[in-house]
Amino acid sequence: MSRDPATAETPINFGPVVLGRESTSNGAFGRPVDGVFTAPRNGTVVLVTSVGGAEGSRGAAAALSCAGSGVEQAALLVDVGGRVPRPTLIASASAHRLEERLAARLPALRPAARGEVCHLSVTGDENGLAAAGTAVTAASGGLAVVHVAPALLQTLLEAPGAPRPDAALLRADLEDARPLVALAVDDLLRRGLRVAVLKHRLGWVAERRAGFGALGSDSGGLPEPLLRRLLDLGPKG
Repeated sequence: MSRDPATAETPINFGPVVLGRESTSNGAFGRPVDGVFTAPRNGTVVLVTSVGGAEGSRGAAAALSCAGSGVEQAALLVDVGGRVPRPTLIASASAHRLEERLAARLPALRPAARGEVCHLSVTGDENGLAAAGTAVTAASGGLAVVHVAPALLQTLLEAPGAPRPDAALLRADLEDARPLVALAVDDLLRRGLRVAVLKHRLGWVAERRAGFGALGSDSGGLPEPLLRRLLDLGPKG
């Protein structure tokens, strides 16, 4: 899709997210404008998907899960349509506790404690999305990250019993997919979600460590401003 060079630098505003030339230096494209943090929400369910064929959404979802895990409560990572995960040799006690709760609620599935995160794969049909909703409930208010392919995003948003998200992270290469990103952001904002766009894929090492639930805060994960927006932590300071 071609773009007029004269309009390439023009910012496009969609509520609290600005898509345009003013990207932050940390890789999160777009920045919150005044007032975005005036009405904090509990933001415990975050959707992660890609736009325009961009790669790296699964790694971004895993990194977000690592960022939201703690000693007392592990984050849940649900991969809609993904491969069944395997447990790692080393996992936190909180990840094991969540694994046990999920196994009790969803005996037909195979949750796996991986590092500081508990992973679960579900199918992309109605039954799988309902199972994802059950898993999010079993997570007892902790962070739940739901990775979904773009083709299944609208189905998840509208399916009864599916997780009800508070925020969405879009992995997109803006030079190639700016109009598609604008449409996606507009739709998600209209649904009341907080939205962030990650314009650069994470590095290979960071994605691998995140997949094992072992990505530290200083290991090349998601930028802090993006995390604060998605997790509704308010501005720093």
